[in-house]
Amino acid sequence: MENQKRQEQPISSARKSPKRKQEEDYDVDSKIASLSHHDSQEDFVREVIAQAQILRTTFTSLEANRASAKHAIHILSEFAKNEEFVNTIVDCGAVPALVTHLQAPPPLNDVDTGLRFYEHEVEKGSAFTLGLLAVKPEHQRLIVDAGALPHLVNLLKRHKDGQNSRAVVGVMRRAADAITNLAHENSCIKTRVRTEGGIPPLVELLEYVDLKVQRAAAGTLRTLAFKNDENKNQIVECNALPTLVLMLRSEDPTIHYEAVGVIGNLVHSSPSIKKEVLLAGALQPVIGLLSSCCTESQREAALLLGQFAVTDSDCKVHIVQRGAVPPLIEMLQSSDTQLKEMAAFALGRLAQVLLFGHLFYSDNHNQAVIAHNGGIAPLLKLLDSKNGSLQNNAAFALYGLADNEDNVTEFVKIGGVQKLQDGEFIFQVQSP
Repeated sequence: MENQKRQEQPISSARKSPKRKQEEDYDVDSKIASLSHHDSQEDFVREVIAQAQILRTTFTSLEANRASAKHAIHILSEFAKNEEFVNTIVDCGAVPALVTHLQAPPPLNDVDTGLRFYEHEVEKGSAFTLGLLAVKPEHQRLIVDAGALPHLVNLLKRHKDGQNSRAVVGVMRRAADAITNLAHENSCIKTRVRTEGGIPPLVELLEYVDLKVQRAAAGTLRTLAFKNDENKNQIVECNALPTLVLMLRSEDPTIHYEAVGVIGNLVHSSPSIKKEVLLAGALQPVIGLLSSCCTESQREAALLLGQFAVTDSDCKVHIVQRGAVPPLIEMLQSSDTQLKEMAAFALGRLAQVLLFGHLFYSDNHNQAVIAHNGGIAPLLKLLDSKNGSLQNNAAFALYGLADNEDNVTEFVKIGGVQKLQDGEFIFQVQSP
């Protein structure tokens, strides 16, 4: 599953006094409140058109114009947080105007030093607003066709001029988030991000000093890698794997959750990348995430271990030897259905009976370890689940465990045979 969209974290302007900033925010919020409860759709349409017109006429380096553009973008972004307003905002022509403000305005004259009032802040607001508008495929396409991607890619490089201010951090993070939303479940735009040169700067930002930027960059790469082989290959070619493996060990749950998600999408249906990921040292930190305080990271780690184990007997042995089985069995007893589902999936792949030619290869040692650590009873309990995927994963794991003669006694002892005879199964279990 790809990233959910993120919410705004306002960044105050250092160029205003606190009193002036508070007065401006109160004025904006009052206008938004009154229009959010308007009696006439025409009033709302007029307001959006007015703000879009302001953006079309203020693309200059003059302080007054930059302030007006920032103010207009703030109003539109507040409206765009409500999905009911998004269609109207798009229909009123706000997208091209917002795309224009993703770039710095031209210099005032030949002696212009290059400094801009509200530098990075206008662009940040525009990127954030466009990300909010990218809730439908037709909106994603409209924004990209308006020329947003090259500007967003350039915003990812804003730190290269040596600045590391809060505004620079904010604009890079919002640019990454906007690309994530534009590419969400849109294979064509994922490809366009690559052809516009977006992947190398995103990989570079994985090592940026600010954790929020790291997280945003990883989230974007996660989206771009999902079901896109060319993007996967370029991410690996840009040497992202060593940094992603380091991120797996982060104490920040939001960091290791995104990192394990990126790696999971990279290895999916890509045996060659799976080998590279393992060679980069990902196995042990992924196993470590099974004991994370973050259930989302636990779930992603279990899923990834299941992917590692498929058709690779050596890797299966290493996963068991490095201590994955006890936390996976503990996860089977969680109140989180998805967590139990992924744990059962991983255990099923570790106990799987593999077919080589016309011969079955049974991984007796792994099956014995799972049973010895108490895995049979909780898996049998999951057969009572009304969730088809969870029940099927548990049945598949039990199928592998039952192949081991040493486990048969345990099956009979805890009533497993009767459970299998009396159970109501949603899906027909198939042989691997």
